[in-house]
Amino acid sequence: MQALQEQARKLLEDQTVKVVIGYAPGSDEERARALFVRTPQQAEQLIFDQRCRQNLATYLLKPEVKALGRPAVVAGVATLRTILQYAVENQLQDQAVVALAVDGNGQVTTLSTFSQIEEYLATCPRGLTPEQEQELARIEQMSREERWAFWSQQLSRCLKCYACRAACPLCYCARCITEVNQPQWIPVAADPFGNLEWNVVRAMHLAGRCVDCGSCREACPEDIPIDLLNRLLARETLTHFGAAPGYSLRREYALAVFRPDDKEDFIR
Repeated sequence: MQALQEQARKLLEDQTVKVVIGYAPGSDEERARALFVRTPQQAEQLIFDQRCRQNLATYLLKPEVKALGRPAVVAGVATLRTILQYAVENQLQDQAVVALAVDGNGQVTTLSTFSQIEEYLATCPRGLTPEQEQELARIEQMSREERWAFWSQQLSRCLKCYACRAACPLCYCARCITEVNQPQWIPVAADPFGNLEWNVVRAMHLAGRCVDCGSCREACPEDIPIDLLNRLLARETLTHFGAAPGYSLRREYALAVFRPDDKEDFIR
């Protein structure tokens, strides 16, 4: 934590960045909140521990944050992957942000370019945890009818609060489909069909893009395993398209790439 505070202080003192987006203690002992450090003295408020789960990259595209000047962001693997995915989707320019990558030992690596982030991620372990693999396997072993019953039950609890959308760094559209009412694509009220429609549409928009940060599930007040749906689609895109978003600067977004040798006839 001290290394992070010292590096943030140095970046602000020499005016390499104008703001450091990091974490501070939250409303209780188990939570952390986003902190916008704008002076060297404020850097001592920064923390980084098991409470720091929110993907802070979600702030990088917000106009009010851009107006502050060049930012640095405290970044775990998922946040670094988000920055690369932003680069692939032409949402960030190279060297527009400084990433302060913090590893499990509290060591801080300052990454100023997309290529540096790409090289750093190449050294990081990939894949799911054993617990995540077990959770996926349980769903994949279900029959089609069992999967339908599972997701219908889970999504029936959706409140349509859109906290998942607000927390997700890849939900950055200026106007979401849920806000379109001429025509209205998704019902406003929380009801079984509309809930299912909203979550499936959002999952499809994230297919081949989700960086598996888990912020959607963290934000959900009903603890719906939305991240599980995203992981299932991520496995499909990796299997069929070889795409693992956020690890490479190559433009391999699965639903936006045309290949002449595609096995589906409709593409020809």
